[in-house]
Amino acid sequence: MRKYSSIIVDGKDRSPSRSMLRAVGFKDKDFKLPQIGIASTWSMVTPCNMHINTLAEIAAKSIDVNGGKSIIFNTITVSDGISMGTEGMRYSLVSREVIADSIETVVGCEGFDGLLAIGGCDKNMPACIMSMARLNRPSIFVYGGTILPGEHKSKNIDIVSVFEAVGSNANRKITNKELLNIEKKAIPGPGSCGGMYTANTMACAIEALGMRLTNSSAQIAISRNKKLDCKDSSKALMNCVKKDIKPSDIINKKSIENAITVVMALGGSTNAVLHLLAIANSADVKLSLNDFDRIGNKTPVLADLKPSGRYSMSELVKIGGVAPLMKLLLDKKLLHGDCLTVTGKTIKQNLKKVSSYSKKQKIIMPFNKPIKKNGHLIILRGNLSPQGSVAKISGKEGDTFVGSAKVYNSEELALKDILNNKIKKGTVIVIRYEGPIGGPGMREMLSPTSAVMGKGLGKDVALITDGRFSGGSHGFVVGHIAPEAYVGGPLAIVKNRDRIEINSITKELNIRLSKAEIKKRLKSWKKPKRKIINGVLSKYAKLVSQADIGAITSNYS
Repeated sequence: MRKYSSIIVDGKDRSPSRSMLRAVGFKDKDFKLPQIGIASTWSMVTPCNMHINTLAEIAAKSIDVNGGKSIIFNTITVSDGISMGTEGMRYSLVSREVIADSIETVVGCEGFDGLLAIGGCDKNMPACIMSMARLNRPSIFVYGGTILPGEHKSKNIDIVSVFEAVGSNANRKITNKELLNIEKKAIPGPGSCGGMYTANTMACAIEALGMRLTNSSAQIAISRNKKLDCKDSSKALMNCVKKDIKPSDIINKKSIENAITVVMALGGSTNAVLHLLAIANSADVKLSLNDFDRIGNKTPVLADLKPSGRYSMSELVKIGGVAPLMKLLLDKKLLHGDCLTVTGKTIKQNLKKVSSYSKKQKIIMPFNKPIKKNGHLIILRGNLSPQGSVAKISGKEGDTFVGSAKVYNSEELALKDILNNKIKKGTVIVIRYEGPIGGPGMREMLSPTSAVMGKGLGKDVALITDGRFSGGSHGFVVGHIAPEAYVGGPLAIVKNRDRIEINSITKELNIRLSKAEIKKRLKSWKKPKRKIINGVLSKYAKLVSQADIGAITSNYS
């Protein structure tokens, strides 16, 4: 059980190491216990993570009474919701790599025998799993939990409500006073954004992956159950340390397919595509966009959850969480039940005693009445995205969209025109040079997509980009276009008024130009000059892959 810590603290020559550890609270007995690192992503920069140190302390006490010696350490987090629509958002996806690197660095350096990581926002969650896969030591993930909804005019609201209210205010549908009221009421306290946005999507995906306890993804941040989850996860981790159950025993092609299936059934975020590709790479598992396409073809969308649906994550918690849905999927042979999990048992064994949903609930639809008959995350290829792109089509927008291009070389320029009523029905908004390298950082486009929805143009306007989308984005949107414009992808040669077709049936994204015209335009294209970048953005731009590989900065395969 002390495979790594014994190297750090055993023997006379390790006396200096022990001396330093005594200063942080180690007693004689602690040097004979397995050391467990607890990665806390606590931060006061966002409500998603503001409570996580409290959870880390609960987990640490549980580790200490269950045969281990806990050591809490911190890593960074950033807030997508706060930085959205600004230059700061360029750092968001970058932070995933920084967090994964930092956790790997601390655990590897300090010789921890196990790792418990607590995350609560979009990028730190996949980052935790990436670091676990790289380190391959007994590990478990704990989700900080979902926020409770705010309330406005007797309706539940959340952060996306505020973004959409900005569009409604610009369209004079609501007053300045009402916009301020929504702003004040949308975020009532700690926890991750309350719909099936990226944080809740990844929480559910990680549960299906087997790296967290059964039904621990659907819990309220400030609940007794969340505190119990920290205690129970600590016990489970100590069992993994004892039995030497490692991420490589859990994360494989089948378990990642389980995660994709659950994301599809829940109507989850497009970011799950990027993050699961990155996790697979860290675990040396071969995964491609074709796998999402294949699984989406056979997996229906069953959850009527925000952003395109009616209900919040807190309401899913009330009807029993995600485990009953996983049991439904298992019964339909859509999950691999033989995959090992951090409980030491298989998915099938974990779900055996899980109760079914009440027949009165209206959030999870039956298989004979799905929200959509197949997955909502659709991989599009064609002459605009030869390496692939990701469309989020709930079915409510229709299956196809043909429109006239309105081209913008940055998110800010597009948002300005949307808010100033310069976007007409039948337009395909093209936002380019926002890819992993071109951004750099592949910004999320929640501000423009929310403004479109707030102006009531959700069914009449499409948006395509080499950037990405927040889990809160909905409408006819296509992102992750690869190759991106900045490296000379076809998106770079689109001009205003070009006709663009998005077809979710044939799974194509095309510009209606001849091959000869496309070739001619590509030949004359010149890479645009951009502002000088330095520091972490410069490093990222030099190392990052295209979106179809997961926008990763390291290749472990």
